[in-house]
Amino acid sequence: MPENTKDEIGIRELRATLGDVISDVAVRGGIKYVTSYGRRVAAIVPVPDAEAIEAKRKAESTDS
Repeated sequence: MPENTKDEIGIRELRATLGDVISDVAVRGGIKYVTSYGRRVAAIVPVPDAEAIEAKRKAESTDS
């Protein structure tokens, strides 16, 4: 299994460090990708980034 990069974290490690990971993303920004068996399956993003994505999706769905 490939080693995770600094912007990736395995599910097992995430379970043990969830509070620290969330705090780090909230304070420093950026994206932390969650991996399962070396494959990215989810991402932890700062709230402003998530809200921007939601607003863009909502705008795109009302344009149709």
